[in-house]
Amino acid sequence: MNAQTNNAPAPIANAAEAEIAIVHLNTIMDRLVETVQEETARVRAGKLRDAVALHETKMELAKSYAAAGARVKAAKAIVGQSLPQKLEAMRRKHAELQALLKTNMTVLATAHAVGEGIIRGVSGELVRKSTPSTYGATGRANVPSPKASQPLAISRVL
Repeated sequence: MNAQTNNAPAPIANAAEAEIAIVHLNTIMDRLVETVQEETARVRAGKLRDAVALHETKMELAKSYAAAGARVKAAKAIVGQSLPQKLEAMRRKHAELQALLKTNMTVLATAHAVGEGIIRGVSGELVRKSTPSTYGATGRANVPSPKASQPLAISRVL
């Protein structure tokens, strides 16, 4: 199979193609940055349904970014020789994107931890309320047994 058969773009062969590929990659990075910033803002604001709406767009942009980045990387000799300034600018933009993604992942992990904490708290409260309050031999209240817990059903739809 050749590159055209499996819809993969042709390799970069000269400086003009390299410049077009870098412009394309920068456009994808700009759109990805906008989408990730919007997702981060929505999650921080507690608008999880709105943030989930960006998932498909973010995934498509990430796939495009990976493909375009791999194409440029495969031609790094041509790009490095013919367009060193554009290559350096692209590297800076890539580093900025990585920092933004790190922030995004932190915000998403925090939201996940908060959600998990809420579910655990609700589950613990249900167990505490469903078991009788008794005292042990030391005069202290007994803690509900882990066996006393009941399944908790939740809807994963946001």
